[in-house]
Formats: sequence, C-alpha cells, structure tokens
Amino acid sequence: MRNAETVLGIIHERGQRGLPLEDVYRQLFNPDLFLKAYGKIYRNTGAMTPGATGETVDGMSRAKIDTIISDLRYERYQWMPARRVYIEKKNSLKKRPLGIPRWSDKLLQEVIRLILEAYYEPQFNPTSHGFRPGRGCHTALSEIYSKWVGTKWFVEGDIAQCFDSLNHTVLLTILREKIHDNRFLRLIENLLKAGYLEEWRYNPTLSGSPQGAILSPNMSEYLLRQA
Repeated sequence: MRNAETVLGIIHERGQRGLPLEDVYRQLFNPDLFLKAYGKIYRNTGAMTPGATGETVDGMSRAKIDTIISDLRYERYQWMPARRVYIEKKNSLKKRPLGIPRWSDKLLQEVIRLILEAYYEPQFNPTSHGFRPGRGCHTALSEIYSKWVGTKWFVEGDIAQCFDSLNHTVLLTILREKIHDNRFLRLIENLLKAGYLEEWRYNPTLSGSPQGAILSPNMSEYLLRQA
C-alpha cells in the first residue's frame, strides 16, 4: 500500500494536468492517510472538545482507524450530527454558531480535506490566498505591497452567512464535474446532511456547512472559486 505522500502526490499531479479524479474512494482505506491527518489536527485547540459524544483525541488508537476504514469499506460509516455552541463575534454583541463534530468525524474530514486540497490546489488562481497552504493575510498583503503600487482604493466585502447558506446541490454539482466517484461524493453529501444538535435536539441541515467543521472553509472556497 502506498504511503500518504505518494497518494497525495499522484492526486496532485492529476489536478495539475486537469484530469478528472476517479476511483478516489478506495484511497480512504489507506491507514497512512489517517495517520497523516492525525498528525495535522491532534494538537488543535478543539481536539479535546467533545462533539455529540464524549469521544476526543484522547482515545485515539490504530484500532480506531481500522474501525473507521472497515465502516468505509462496507459503506456503513455514519456521520454524527455536530454539537452546536455559540461563540462571541469580535467587536459585536452577536454570537456565531459553531458546530463541533465528534473526533472520528474530524479525523475523516481531515483525510478528505487532504485529498481535495491535493487535487484542487494546483487549479486555483495564484492571486487567491484564502484557506490555502502557505497562503493567508500576510502573503496577500505582500502581493499588494509589491504589485498593486498604483492602487488607491480597496473595497472590502463579506458574504453574509456564507457557511450557513451554501447550496448543497450546487456544491455537489461543482465537485461532480471533476470528481468521478459516486461513493466519494455520496460520503461528502451525507456529511453535509448530517445535521446538528442544539440543546441536544436534532436539527437537519438543508443547506450550509457548519462552522467548526474541518471541511467547511474548503467547501466555501471550492464553491466560490469554481462557480
């Protein structure tokens, strides 16, 4: 079985060449991808914060990875609803809803994120800096400083409730253009529809992707860049 870097390198190359991503679901059976994902997120602040269950990174083991892979192999993996909490917005009296997934869901989301990032990253415009590896506010400011020397005005914009209003059908249609694997797309669709628990009452998610989910920023970026 190939190691994680080799798998992601092959996926990255397909993205560079503009080739469709096919038969990618079976890559989720590779434990090395889960170990790489674990290395990315185990130190996150929320790793010890329980979602709808008491599960956290504290109970992580190779056996847990094997269980997740077994469930994926037989297509019986069930996303749990995220636990919704509210956090204060900066410079505002309003509070922002935050969805906290259980640890297993966080881990699998990170594996999916690694795959999507490897494939889509070489296709994105180099002037785009949001939610990309090695890019962010500082690289955007650096580019503005060195290249936008004649610019006098900047207009700041914000999409109201962007995460809450993502259209699932449109998002999946965009992903389906280049990802030709129904099992992989169905897994993402089930994640989007997993719902959330607020005061331990279940609420469906008919649109949007919960803030706090590892894949949410990427989903909004794919929708905005590909639409």
